[in-house]
Amino acid sequence: MNTIGLIAGVGRLPVEFARAARGMGFDVIAVAVAPGVDEELGQTVKKFYSVGLGQLDNLISILKQEAVGQVTMLGKVTKEHLFSGAARPDARMQQLLAGLTDLNDDTVMLALVREFAGEGIGVLDQTQLIRRLMPLPGVLTKRQPTPDEQADMEYGLAMARQMGGLDIGQTVVVKNKAVMAVEAIEGTDACIKRGGELGRGGVVVAKASKPRQDARFDVPSVGPDTLQTMIAAGAAALVIEAGKTLLVDKKQVIELADQHGIAIVVQ
Repeated sequence: MNTIGLIAGVGRLPVEFARAARGMGFDVIAVAVAPGVDEELGQTVKKFYSVGLGQLDNLISILKQEAVGQVTMLGKVTKEHLFSGAARPDARMQQLLAGLTDLNDDTVMLALVREFAGEGIGVLDQTQLIRRLMPLPGVLTKRQPTPDEQADMEYGLAMARQMGGLDIGQTVVVKNKAVMAVEAIEGTDACIKRGGELGRGGVVVAKASKPRQDARFDVPSVGPDTLQTMIAAGAAALVIEAGKTLLVDKKQVIELADQHGIAIVVQ
């Protein structure tokens, strides 16, 4: 039986991947690299390890010990941890970071991909086994967006793509064709919360992939946590890209949206 590695962050995506991989006959070796990883993951994989964020040498040692030749990286790991002191990078990670021209997401992730490759470990397309989670175009909810919300969706996606092109973030919150918040180091949920506060509710959340999105990392995703944050922020609508966004726990997401009158559009 084939073995595949999973470097796991927070959220349901690692569990969804592990289930899909197991169903295809893979043994999954999961390594959690952030606190708060879904408890179900340990019950879904063959072996489960946990290492501190930034403990790169330990992570690679585990993968080599388990004879893992291919890994995927899934789940939320905000770069904020690198600056807050929550992460304690080991000597190998410190050396890797010190050699970079900047600490933008793509720069850091590509450096990690190269580091894994140097150890004979390839990094898979994040969507390779879970493309079924990418919805087709259409309105997913009972409520259709209003003309004003649709205009904000178009504007929001355009802005999100520009921010992605600058490797800043993938989420933008807009209202009346004005940007309320742009995702940066704080992550999607904090961006939505801030945008809702500044827009005083009724905002539209747009999430887009980068123009040159590397499918091995940072593929946009939304799930129930995203909807819960939108509800708390008084958001009115969400727009994501068809074939480029992972929608986790689709049924629950749509139920939450319908309960709170939020329109969700895939385009």
